[in-house]
Amino acid sequence: MKIKSYIGISFIILIFGIWAVPKIIAKFQKSDLVEIGPVPAFELTDQNKKKISNTDYLGKVYVVEFFFSTCPTICPKMNQSMLQLQEAFYGNPNFGLVSITIDPEHDTALVLKEHAALLGVKHYNWHFLTGDKSYIYSLANKGFNLYAGENNKAAGGFEHSGLFALVDKEGKIRCRKDAQGNPILYYDGLETSGVEAIKEDIKKLLEE
Repeated sequence: MKIKSYIGISFIILIFGIWAVPKIIAKFQKSDLVEIGPVPAFELTDQNKKKISNTDYLGKVYVVEFFFSTCPTICPKMNQSMLQLQEAFYGNPNFGLVSITIDPEHDTALVLKEHAALLGVKHYNWHFLTGDKSYIYSLANKGFNLYAGENNKAAGGFEHSGLFALVDKEGKIRCRKDAQGNPILYYDGLETSGVEAIKEDIKKLLEE
């Protein structure tokens, strides 16, 4: 009877192994998301007057936006989209958000702290960053290739992209492909479809 029991147990272990091993291997495999390149190095000051750099986000999947707190046009919608991401991944220590102001002369650490509180920010890995204006504009336009600029004819005095950058745990910008098989590069932070797409792809990167 003992021999039969051992055989039965061995058979169960074998079957479980056949089922589980591919799932374990898949968890650590790269997803089908395209690698665009390394995130540009940055170091700025957050809403708590703490220095935050790209190295602080290593090991985390995170989303980057450029905005300003007094923006009367697209920023409120972008911030709401980021809040949806906060809600979707709240409590996950391997997820983060980065909101970089393009109006640092107004958006001091104190202003950003008040703005974060007004939005209802509660994820401890969501940093609102400020610093030198020329440094931030170089980071946006040359580092991320996400347009930001001053324009006194524009509402609020500034222009910028409504796109989100998605960064993986290794500090690489990642994205999905479009219907034609081309990398989309960035995600639309103004449209529901863009927010849903980045949610799906954050999940993929968290499983890598």
